[in-house]
Amino acid sequence: MHDIWNPWHGCTKISEGCDHCYMYYLDRKNNRNGADIYRTKAGFNLPVQRDRQRRYKIKSGELIRVCMTSDFFLEAADPWREEAWQIIRERSDVKFFLLTKRPERVKDCLPQNWGDGWENVFFNVTCENQKRADERIPMLLELPFKHKGIMCAPFIGAIQIEKYLDKGQIEQVICGGENYDGARPCNFDWVKSLSRQCIAHHVNFCFIETGSSFIKDGKLYRLKKKQLQSEMATKAGVNFQGKPIEFLLTDSYGQSITAANLYQPYFREDCLKCGSRQICNGCSDCGKCQGKILTGLEGM
Repeated sequence: MHDIWNPWHGCTKISEGCDHCYMYYLDRKNNRNGADIYRTKAGFNLPVQRDRQRRYKIKSGELIRVCMTSDFFLEAADPWREEAWQIIRERSDVKFFLLTKRPERVKDCLPQNWGDGWENVFFNVTCENQKRADERIPMLLELPFKHKGIMCAPFIGAIQIEKYLDKGQIEQVICGGENYDGARPCNFDWVKSLSRQCIAHHVNFCFIETGSSFIKDGKLYRLKKKQLQSEMATKAGVNFQGKPIEFLLTDSYGQSITAANLYQPYFREDCLKCGSRQICNGCSDCGKCQGKILTGLEGM
């Protein structure tokens, strides 16, 4: 994918959502140990890499998901994080999606010039069930970030978060089922409840995939292919676009960048079936899809 930056790889399991970690599964398939944590070589400086014309490969306005095979606030990554912060600061024209299961570590891991937060950082905590929602969301609400969200994935238990949404700080909630070895079922009733809570507070909600074990109307479905899981999530019709999330991105001189000069995603017809379209950078033009190209507006 063209929207992921993994400055380091590997992680340690700390909660229920980690029990069947997809990264551990994929590493095991490749004869690696997901618990081995290391700084990536070619990928560490990805956001500041340039093409032959000296233009940044990642365009102004793109959203980059950080540490999708680790945790940005992992203790083992402490020696590398300051340099990663410097890269995020340099690319003040790019949106960085940070996700953690360790919000208790965040305050002590922020850079000295953080202030009340940087406009280009979207901070999210994982809440796989009610226990972790009640543990992590209060910490999320107390931390100094301009943009905050919640990731319920793997979604392994119903959660009630209206008392947190009522604070007006949460801009987006994402949920999705579990995959690979021992995937626990995701119940559509939980998804519908979470969607209703977000709609009631005008918070963006995105159901990205059913997972490989999905319960609907009391019946258990097995969906092995992730594309099918994503399509079924779209067909569920529970996604919701609430208040716009506005990032005040700036260039290297600190000047605001107009919308006309920001990356405009485009989609193909196949993208209309994808549950992640609402939170996606759009088509990477990898050549696998042959469908008609749509504009960003048509694709939403």
